Amino acid sequence: MKITAIQLGHLSVPLKTPFKTALRTVDSIENIAVRIMTDTGHIGYGEAAPTAVITGDTLSSIGGAVKNYIAPQLIGLDIENLEAIMMKLDKVLVKNTSAKAAVDIALYDLFGQYYKAPLYKLLGGFRKEITTDITISVNMPEEMVRDSISAVARGYKTLKIKVGKDARMDLKRLKAIREAVGENIQLRIDANQGWKPKEAVSILRDIEDAGLAIEFVEQPVAAHDFEGLKYVTDHVTFPVMADESIFSPKDALKILQERAVDLINIKLMKTGGIHQALKIIAIAEAYGVECMMGCMLESKLSVTAAAHVAAAKNIVTKIDLDGPGLCSIDPFDGGAIFKGERILLQEIPGLGFTDVPESIFS
Repeated sequence: MKITAIQLGHLSVPLKTPFKTALRTVDSIENIAVRIMTDTGHIGYGEAAPTAVITGDTLSSIGGAVKNYIAPQLIGLDIENLEAIMMKLDKVLVKNTSAKAAVDIALYDLFGQYYKAPLYKLLGGFRKEITTDITISVNMPEEMVRDSISAVARGYKTLKIKVGKDARMDLKRLKAIREAVGENIQLRIDANQGWKPKEAVSILRDIEDAGLAIEFVEQPVAAHDFEGLKYVTDHVTFPVMADESIFSPKDALKILQERAVDLINIKLMKTGGIHQALKIIAIAEAYGVECMMGCMLESKLSVTAAAHVAAAKNIVTKIDLDGPGLCSIDPFDGGAIFKGERILLQEIPGLGFTDVPESIFS
């Protein structure tokens, strides 16, 4: 099964409601789709999300990286030798993790098809069903309460609350949400780098004193501030999770060696795809640190790949794969089945897509 062509497409999917964090506001998914053609007629699919404020990648930079640098190096290679392909993919250019992720995902899709097995089984096969949280965008408290109540009514038992724009207002937001949803709903918070270290400690202690029962806080300080992360971890009782601070296995190793966080969030758009994500998972497992599998604003095309990784590994204990649940439409047939908070992996080789609209690539 040799690679004969790598093609690019544009994926546009409107969101049900605007997605708001401390870093940005987005109304629709505007991503790059990738398909890899082979001499056997098999096709692998991948997706890249341009998240300039986090990865530095844009639509144009992703397209240019794939077309001008990655594709010429991979044409003619045999899917059977996945390790050699990944070595080339990793070395062809630095950074550009989203572009690499899209191609990596499509390659793993083909790898599963080559061995006639769903990808999660090839990667470990720990389970075939996982449960995701859903994100509540940062807004005024009353709007966040409405969104939270709506999510609970749809069956979600874990809410990921976006905070980080205004520390004191964040406390009001969380108090209002907790009062509205009751004690049986799990709340986790994501500051998206929105606080300074001492500010983070102050607000988290206030949250603790208020008895809001927060599961963990994600990326409370700037991505580069490893010392700040450790400061927060050492001075609060909440578990602290690193997200934007960890792109590579080297990042994970440094942070875990310093005991700077309690948990790590793995996203394929940060790691450059499944191949590097598996290395981070192995490092986390060696340190006994649980992982969350997350996503950017992505459609089912790439979130299915993340779901396969999450389902395969027992150290991935927390799931934040709500991207498809935020979309107003699903343009794909096959892939993982998203039923509210439940994500089920199908027994179809690779990622399991049975139809991807040709219009995406035309």
